Amino acid sequence: SRQVADAAERSAPLCLIMCDIDHFKRINDSWGHPVGDQVIRYVASAIQAAAPKPACGARYGGEEFALLLPRTNLDAAETIAQELLRRVRARTLSRKSSGELIGHITISAGVALLRPGERAEALLRRADAALYEAKRAGRDRVICESENRAAA
Repeated sequence: SRQVADAAERSAPLCLIMCDIDHFKRINDSWGHPVGDQVIRYVASAIQAAAPKPACGARYGGEEFALLLPRTNLDAAETIAQELLRRVRARTLSRKSSGELIGHITISAGVALLRPGERAEALLRRADAALYEAKRAGRDRVICESENRAAA
């Protein structure tokens, strides 16, 4: 809410990326919750590495994450989201204890830009809708809100 108020006060752009680990239930079911927790930590570290200052990233719940990007327009936010997907997908993960191959992890992401006069909850809903459009479109992709509106 503070970032939304600040963006409105300064007439500055503010974007939100919502992302979700693809097929996370399958990871937990196949490898167990401790490995699932390690995958969550891996994705969190990739988000931290891809986030430019003064971005604010957080685990939103379960296997979902949010990355708030002050002073960032939609094109720049999409570029950051694409880099995030690339970073997550880049490593082949294996189980430390046994060396068993877990494979590549992918995420899906939705990106939205704060609209004038909009509240934080509406921005979150639109980014989340774009995320779920990315899931429906096949996962391992970024959908920006403008693409989401065009698809609807």
